Amino acid sequence: MFALVADVEKYPEFLPWCAGLRVIERGENTITADMIVTYKVFRERFRTRVTLDRENNQIDVAYVSGPFRKLENRWRFIDRPEGGSIIDFVIDFEFKNFLLQATAQAVFDKAFARMSEAFVKRAEDVYGRRSA
Repeated sequence: MFALVADVEKYPEFLPWCAGLRVIERGENTITADMIVTYKVFRERFRTRVTLDRENNQIDVAYVSGPFRKLENRWRFIDRPEGGSIIDFVIDFEFKNFLLQATAQAVFDKAFARMSEAFVKRAEDVYGRRSA
């Protein structure tokens, strides 16, 4: 799952509202990328720096520029003894624009559920469905 989340260039193929992504710079453990997100009448571009901490099974995303006051998120991957992973995801964001912030807050739970489902479906497509 770490590799799937770290493969940011593939996000436009499966993530809802991700209209495009361009890697600006790639290091051994960092990726700086611009993402274009569309939702109804909104179209926003923002830049983040993704830090891949393979040793601790963690991915940190830090805001660089765009429509946010702040944006940070963290993915932690915990391997399960019986196979598969537990994923702990935390996000904190605030838009500079009041209208964007109000819209994001109004649809956050629904949007988060759709994005989570998209990652699960992508994992099934890449790794196969896990039998119970």
